[in-house]
Amino acid sequence: MAKTTLTISSKNYSSWSLRGWLLTKFSGLEFEEAVTAPDDASARAEILLLSSSILVPCLRHEGAVVWDTLAIAEYLNEIMPNAGLLPADRIHRAHCRSICGEIHSGFTTLRASLPVNIKGHFPGFKIWSRAQADIDRVCTIWRECLADSGGPFLFGERSMADAMYAPVVTRFMTYDVKLEPKLAAYARTIMAMPEMVEWIEAAKAE
Repeated sequence: MAKTTLTISSKNYSSWSLRGWLLTKFSGLEFEEAVTAPDDASARAEILLLSSSILVPCLRHEGAVVWDTLAIAEYLNEIMPNAGLLPADRIHRAHCRSICGEIHSGFTTLRASLPVNIKGHFPGFKIWSRAQADIDRVCTIWRECLADSGGPFLFGERSMADAMYAPVVTRFMTYDVKLEPKLAAYARTIMAMPEMVEWIEAAKAE
């Protein structure tokens, strides 16, 4: 049987790679990493700003080739149904899918003005008003989810939503975005996950 592989890009800069990698880790599916690293500044900038249409990450599993993080999430939920990538409750599942779709297709100003850079730290970073509007929307999503679920994750137990929003957490850490206590506690929960610790260590070693 062909081995399962996940093609990813830079662990320091690629938010989409982080999402796909976390989703696959959360699913429990064993896989090998295939890393494609950009070797020039223009390619790196493209990774920072490209939408989800980029063909990385890409999961190859038993003849299936799946790219786009939402497609990977749904595929993993299909083949690993006991992993809890989606909440058990129908209404919560719908909510989870909706906020995952929102982060997947929106927040372009947040991405452009606060690009993922795990090794970076910029205290006192000046945030544009349009980016602040994106930050406020993320905080509203988190606040509503945590109020409904009680935490520690967005839907109580870890789900695909936490993988989709994990790169936003790293952005908030990098650019010193101030969060209210409950949201800061959620951000710490995400950063303390063993999978995130592993990813961050690898990002710092790039």
